[in-house]
Amino acid sequence: MSLGIAFKGPEGIVLAADSRVTLTTQKQIGGVPNLIASTFDNATKMLEISKHNYVGTVTYGLGAMGEKEPRVAHSFLPEFEEHLEAHLNQKEVTRLSIEEFSKELSGFFMKQWEKHMPKTFSGPDMVFLVGGFDEGAAYGKVYMIAIPSNPEPVERNASQFGVIWGGQLESTNRLIKGFDPELPSIIKKFLNLDETKTKELTKHLENKLSAQIPYQFLPLQDCVNLSIFLIRTTIEMQTWMLGIRGVGGAIDVATVTRTNGFKPVQRKEIIGQKDLK
Repeated sequence: MSLGIAFKGPEGIVLAADSRVTLTTQKQIGGVPNLIASTFDNATKMLEISKHNYVGTVTYGLGAMGEKEPRVAHSFLPEFEEHLEAHLNQKEVTRLSIEEFSKELSGFFMKQWEKHMPKTFSGPDMVFLVGGFDEGAAYGKVYMIAIPSNPEPVERNASQFGVIWGGQLESTNRLIKGFDPELPSIIKKFLNLDETKTKELTKHLENKLSAQIPYQFLPLQDCVNLSIFLIRTTIEMQTWMLGIRGVGGAIDVATVTRTNGFKPVQRKEIIGQKDLK
C-alpha cells in the first residue's frame, strides 16, 4: 500500500515515499485456498524523469501492474521516457507544463493498465503525485492521478501551500488532521447522519482538530523534515500494530525548486554484501 507525500512549500516542492511493495498470491494449504502476502523493501516509488529535471513524481496505492508478471511503476520509466521524447518531437517543444506532463504520464499508464490488468480487477488504484514548476513560474504545482479510476490530473493546493499524502494514511491523518480517516463514517453510522451532515461534520473536525502548521512559512528544510517524520512515524507505528504493514524500507526524498530543479535529498543505493547490516 505504501505512503506517498507531496509537500508544496514556498521555497519548493518535496516528494517523499517509502520503499515497500506488497504482493499477494493464492496458494493451496491443506486443500484450502489462502492469500499469502509477501513484502519487498527495495522498490523505487520516487520517479526521476531523464532530461526533465523540473518535475518529479511519487507513486502509492497498487504496488505493481500485471496479474501474471507484475511490474512496479519505476520499471516502466524507460518506456515512458521514450514515449515522452516522441511526444515532444511531435509538438516541436522541449518542455511541457506540469499539467501537460501529468496528462502524458496518465495516458501512458492507462495504456499499461489496459494492457496488463484484468478487466475484473477490484483492488486499489495506482496513484501518482506529480510535482514541479512551469517554465517561469514563481511557485510549484502538484497534480494527482489515479489509475484507472480517475486518470484526469487534478491540481491539489492550487491556491495555497500545504502537504498531501496517500496510501496507508491512518497515522498521518491522526497527526495532521487530528482524527482517523474512518471516524466520520463511524459517526455517520452511529448517529444515522445523511451525506450532507457527514461532510459538514468532517469539515468541522478538520477545522477544530488539525495540527496548526504554518505551511506558508516553512523553509524547504522543514518541509523535508516533516515529510520524513510522517513516513518514519508510520513505519514505526506499524511495528506494533496488527494489520497490513504496508509501509517500510528506506525513505526516498527529493526536492524540486525553481532554480535547481529535481534534486534527491536522500535515496537508497545499490550496495554489496559487505555493506549489508
